[in-house]
Amino acid sequence: MNFDFSDDAKALRDQARRFLEERAGAAVARKAMDGDAAYDADLWKSVVELGWTAARVPEAHGGIGLSAEEACVLAEEVGRSLIPVPFVSTLIATEALLLGSEAQQAKWLPGIADSSVIATVGWAEGDTATPSRTSGVTASGDKLSGVKMPVPDLQAANLAIITAAGPDGPSLYLVDLKGTGVTVEAAPTLDLVRRHGKLTLNGAPAEALGDAATFQTFLDRAAVLSAWEAIGTGSVAMEMAIGYAKERVAFGQKIGRYQGVKHKCADMYVKLELARAHALHGAWAMATEAPELAQAAAAARVSALDALKYAAEENVQLHGGIGFTWESDCQFYYRRGRQIAFALGSRSWWADRLVRTLERRNARAA
Repeated sequence: MNFDFSDDAKALRDQARRFLEERAGAAVARKAMDGDAAYDADLWKSVVELGWTAARVPEAHGGIGLSAEEACVLAEEVGRSLIPVPFVSTLIATEALLLGSEAQQAKWLPGIADSSVIATVGWAEGDTATPSRTSGVTASGDKLSGVKMPVPDLQAANLAIITAAGPDGPSLYLVDLKGTGVTVEAAPTLDLVRRHGKLTLNGAPAEALGDAATFQTFLDRAAVLSAWEAIGTGSVAMEMAIGYAKERVAFGQKIGRYQGVKHKCADMYVKLELARAHALHGAWAMATEAPELAQAAAAARVSALDALKYAAEENVQLHGGIGFTWESDCQFYYRRGRQIAFALGSRSWWADRLVRTLERRNARAA
């Protein structure tokens, strides 16, 4: 069985990388970090013109109707670039809407395709580490009250898909951010490029998107996309570390010649390739709606978080004292790594989810 991307997905990856290498990167991320805008409007316009926001939207709703493969490719390339636009948030929100009713898709997906709708997903409630429980937002009929924080790209969005407690566990709800009872504020996080916000709801109108089972399926799809973003970010951190090791001279020779440095660079590569293998399995399971999606998604997320954490931290370490300074670009990959690790729940929660899926698989096989 071939888990590699199709030729069309690889062509999209090449096109995306060329564009992002020309228009994004650490210098653009630093400019965004020093500014006050919620996102780079000019870059967002270019992303929309390339059709990326329409990638996963079905043709019936004004989109291109690409597969999960292409979505994963775009997530990886955006992860490499640190581009300051709400693309990943909108991409993940699109996956949630694809699980909704036909009426919900008809209402929101055309706007996502043409960028008149910028969407985000929020489950976090302060320092919570698990998306399987929620108490900060309560539902009363078709009204929601409570607080979600931090929510990525909230100040750029006009649609939020958030979790609230249901009879069988957390469920997804659609909230029009321009509606009544909605307050949006900035919320500082470690990631200074991808802006986050605090969403306060006071009897805000909302519409349920599926049930608790829908939320669990959404989590698996989001985990696969997040894994690819993490792999992209970790890959650039590794490339940055290797590039520095080839240039930095200490004690009369390039530091890349030292065995300790070589081993660290090799370990980065091995961890990222292992994560890529798991993520390819996840992309296949997502594209084919395979029954092992939950297992593949959990494995992809855990391995991708491990690889990104190691690459981002060792990139800082290999740069020595300069790697810890404000002027160094190492910080962007470390900060983004911490944000990705928090975005869908902690590594330990996903590791436990992986163990439970394997137990169920083994029980069925027994």
